[in-house]
Amino acid sequence: MREVLDELCAAAARGPVALARIIAAHGSSPRPVGSAMVLTSDGTIVGSVSAGCVEAAVLAAARDVLATGAAVVERYGPDATDALGLEVGLTCGGEIEVLVERVDDASVLGDLAGRLAAGEACALLTTVGTDTRRTLMPAAGSTETTWDRVDADARAMVAAGSSGVVGGEVAGDRTPVFVHVFGTRPRMVVAGANDFVRALAEVACLLGYRVTVVDARATFAVAHRFPAAHEVVVDRPDRYLRAEYEAGRLDHRTVVCVMTHDDAFDVPAIAAALTLDHFAFVGALGSRRTHTERFARLVDAGVPATDLARLHSPVGLDLGAHTVHETAVSIAAAIVAARSGGSGRPLAELDGPIHR
Repeated sequence: MREVLDELCAAAARGPVALARIIAAHGSSPRPVGSAMVLTSDGTIVGSVSAGCVEAAVLAAARDVLATGAAVVERYGPDATDALGLEVGLTCGGEIEVLVERVDDASVLGDLAGRLAAGEACALLTTVGTDTRRTLMPAAGSTETTWDRVDADARAMVAAGSSGVVGGEVAGDRTPVFVHVFGTRPRMVVAGANDFVRALAEVACLLGYRVTVVDARATFAVAHRFPAAHEVVVDRPDRYLRAEYEAGRLDHRTVVCVMTHDDAFDVPAIAAALTLDHFAFVGALGSRRTHTERFARLVDAGVPATDLARLHSPVGLDLGAHTVHETAVSIAAAIVAARSGGSGRPLAELDGPIHR
């Protein structure tokens, strides 16, 4: 829903909009819980809730909701059909439940957009019924909401960082509540200030990372050279990593990519990334010869073998990449495979469901 939130709020300022969100998914599903599609009063469509399998049916429901104002929950499985008897089911074999509601007042959603832009984690709570109500709950453990009471199950969902429907108690009325959790973006710290870094920053933003480019050379570490990065920092990468870790701004989701091509910076940065914590991914760009020489220096620097085993170097999957953007896609693919447990092999060579 992050991707449609700004357009949703802008459209709602001009008139009612219909918001459709996946509130539950069972089995294989092309989009996760929380995926959203918006229909504006002028007929503009933003976002999606599937790979195109059920969009037409959801759009029809959204038009009805815009006309009546009454929210609905639609369920789509592999054998679903629309009002005309046409097949609109999920070809992947799963089942999703979609809450379609009319948004006349986007003040709560505007507050949500502001909090997310500020890097805050929070949850949007929506009652699941013909008359939807919305409120925000900070994900940091605060119990303050605009409702009198919210079920402990909802707070547990927020604490766990997972979205879903709970039987929430709102103002004494036992009403199902969709708890839509928005966590902070995971961070990617990229050491270096070259064309490969600029391309990787662009791709990483599409994957939802908050990207920091850090390089000790002030001449190269200039913000306008990396327009996709959220921040560009002039500092030694190893010193920056240590300071951010000590400040509690790096966690188990953090990705570190070292792309400086200078042993004076590469080795200390990689050593810091591998020994500070078990970050989600630590990679280093370079040829096989560079990797061999750099690995020996890391051993000499005292980095334990168990930590060295977590280093992705040379970083990236074998895509036959040549350009900087192809290389960025190769690195991004390796990161996605590592965080989701993917094999990196062609899907055509594998058995089993595509959507896990």
